[in-house]
Amino acid sequence: MLRELKTFLEVTRCGTFAAAGDRIGLTQSAVSAQMQRLEEALGYPLFERAGRSAQLTAEGRAAIGRAEQILDLFGGMCEGTESRPIRGEVRLGAVSTAQAGLLPVTMSHLRRAGSEISLRIIPGSSLQLLALVDSGEIDAAILVEPPFALPRELNWSPLANERYALIAPHDAHESDWRALITAHRFIRYDRSAFGGRLVERFLRRHRLHVNDCAEMDELTGIVKMVEEGLGVALLPISPGLDVSQVRVFELKGDVFYRRIGVIERSEPRSAVFSLFSRALGEAAHELYIATSSLG
Repeated sequence: MLRELKTFLEVTRCGTFAAAGDRIGLTQSAVSAQMQRLEEALGYPLFERAGRSAQLTAEGRAAIGRAEQILDLFGGMCEGTESRPIRGEVRLGAVSTAQAGLLPVTMSHLRRAGSEISLRIIPGSSLQLLALVDSGEIDAAILVEPPFALPRELNWSPLANERYALIAPHDAHESDWRALITAHRFIRYDRSAFGGRLVERFLRRHRLHVNDCAEMDELTGIVKMVEEGLGVALLPISPGLDVSQVRVFELKGDVFYRRIGVIERSEPRSAVFSLFSRALGEAAHELYIATSSLG
């Protein structure tokens, strides 16, 4: 199947079966036959059979990185018996909680795998990072799921859901989140942020009127303000956020979530990014299973 995998990657680069065939010296029908054999072997379609261009299915997009890895591994076997670590840099945008939670664990997974991948991490809000991926200035970004449809040039891969809870100072006497939110001043998660919009929607849905004390996008700063007794806040409970010095009140039947994931351009993945992406997925599984058991 190595030949079919090579042809598959060529089709993803060229955009059509005919163009890929011209590049590697095959007829369009021969390319089509190879892709059918590959799909039969995998058990799922790689392409949408509509129109002249080769539009990838979701499974097809996911298969690009794996195909590259298989061919890279085979190439390494041909070069010699010594295994060579994958080297390279990933230009990655990340919201602050991902920098504190997901990325250290991801790097630990990469180190244990023997890779030599370095990260150049660019901080920012979800909206800012989305623009950087769209312009090609960074390879990908870990951010909050946008509340709008993405252009076809961008691909979204969810990692985990983070539940919202109300946090309050330790000396708060109320035992119910509704009583707390009306009795204390409110430190608001910035309404211009994707995650902050969810808080605003929640307050409106429950017809809750709050007495704002401050509004900011930095979740660590919000937690610190609550620690100092300045008010209460609604925010997502993230592995990268230390809430050990405040009281956490679950919303129970009224709980809502923000979704964390990766946005990248809809292009064939490099072997470096594919390895990073796999380590990131493992880190998310490890961290969010632990967070779920604690919650």
